[in-house]
Amino acid sequence: MKTIQFREAICEAMSEEMRRDESVYLMGEEVAEYNGAYKASKGMLDEFGPKRVIDTPIAELGFAGIAVGSTMTGNRPIVEYMTFNFSLVGIDQIINNAAKIRQMSGGQFKCPIVFRGPTASAGQLGATHSQAFENWFANTPGLKVVVPSNPYDAKGLLKAAIRDDDPVIFMESEQMYGDKGEVPEGEYILPIGVADIKRKGDDVTIVSFGKIIKEAYKAADELEKEGISCEIIDLRTVRPMDRKAIVESVKKTNRLVVLEEAWPFGNVATEITYLVQSEAFDYLDAPIVKINTADTPAPYSPVLLKEWLPNHEDVIKAVKKVLYK
Repeated sequence: MKTIQFREAICEAMSEEMRRDESVYLMGEEVAEYNGAYKASKGMLDEFGPKRVIDTPIAELGFAGIAVGSTMTGNRPIVEYMTFNFSLVGIDQIINNAAKIRQMSGGQFKCPIVFRGPTASAGQLGATHSQAFENWFANTPGLKVVVPSNPYDAKGLLKAAIRDDDPVIFMESEQMYGDKGEVPEGEYILPIGVADIKRKGDDVTIVSFGKIIKEAYKAADELEKEGISCEIIDLRTVRPMDRKAIVESVKKTNRLVVLEEAWPFGNVATEITYLVQSEAFDYLDAPIVKINTADTPAPYSPVLLKEWLPNHEDVIKAVKKVLYK
């Protein structure tokens, strides 16, 4: 094993797949000459050249469309958005073309493409740069949505996403690029659609994904001092969702808390809540609690932003609520 940063895991995954398959290329703003806005493509221009590592204008709709079209001529593009907030400019290409090519062509065309970049908040970036759209994309048939929380998962899942024959939304975080973690020296791939139990426990199940799961870890450490044992499930993939892992854990602990950095209405936590009440209702000893951001655009003020974002104290309160403590 070796220890690398999250950004290095992303770079390694892309580079390894580009060495393996000449049809893979990277396109986005500042991915080439600048080595990536977050240095996640450092050195790739030097290795692969400007025909496979392509700097684009600030025109997300245009380069998303070029990339989608290129899949129909045998290419496997990786499209980097500087943030998924900017993907809204190109979302027509994602929803109306990438997600539907296979069905609308009667199976004649596949669309092997990865749209990747950071999601959700990253400090004081204001309302338009702090949004989480995992549930938007996960609501769309034809798309797979991956949200890793550490370098090991990021590398293994990104390699799987690049090899997938369907479009994959791969969502990272500006606040995770510097995170360090162990990854194997050799090649490995993680299957899309399989959750990971990051911490085993008996008293309550906490389901989360992406960078916000760190707050669940902090809460579990504090709760352990009080004799409360938390089982933490990292979804890793929002769609397809590992429904079995969630249900089996709830059948063991009989209580569920879902932690997600997203607005409260119609989010991933809502889907999980429906899943558990429909498939494991008789196992529940308490109502499910979901923890989300406040139901407002993200504030710029650091004081308000702290209140807006879920934190480990919110998780502790939720766990004690389902345990009637």
